[in-house]
Amino acid sequence: MKNVIPKGLVVSCQALKDEPLYGGNTIPKMALAAKQGGAVGIRANTVRDINAIYRITGGELPIIGLIKREYPGSPVYITPTRKEVKALIASSCHVIALDATLRPRPKGATFEELVAYIRDNSDKAVMADCATDEDALAADALGVDYISTTMRSYTADTAGFTIPDPGFCARLLRNVKNATVVAEGGINSFAALRSVLDSGVEHVIIGAAITRPQVITREFVNVLEGHPNFAGE
Repeated sequence: MKNVIPKGLVVSCQALKDEPLYGGNTIPKMALAAKQGGAVGIRANTVRDINAIYRITGGELPIIGLIKREYPGSPVYITPTRKEVKALIASSCHVIALDATLRPRPKGATFEELVAYIRDNSDKAVMADCATDEDALAADALGVDYISTTMRSYTADTAGFTIPDPGFCARLLRNVKNATVVAEGGINSFAALRSVLDSGVEHVIIGAAITRPQVITREFVNVLEGHPNFAGE
């Protein structure tokens, strides 16, 4: 197993094309701010952002790289095919993150094949983004380096599950034999962070609560609009 990411907080710095922070140097600067705040790593989408983050941080932080791309007929969109894997191998990322759910991938690809391709063609570590215990155990059996709870509540069979899910984290810590368990998803408060840390997890990824101002703003607005002072207006 490759031990690339120190225990601590990894900050996910991402923006999609329909979001206001997409493009320019906003995301790399956000990654630099995270570094200055004490982040031990960055999770980033697209080769352009990965390479820019590597440059602006002086290559001092491990970068978990992924490429989000949707294909017709498949629900898998995080590094779904060999095309995205090849691009990430050529990038400055240190870890390649892939959807590891037991769902059909586009173009007949399989998670096992993609992991093997990464092993055969690079020295980068592999992170398996999982939703269920079955996903995680299957990925662990393939020898991945990290297992993350990224997809919990984002698949059909886990839709509606409350995240973060400390119980899920605790089970993975008990049952995963080789990979490092990483908590990601729904960690949007200090209390939520403490709950996953109490499970025993030492590696945490936080994104929206730090790097998506439109999401943060909406949560505050929801509280304001639900307050009695705003009722009837």
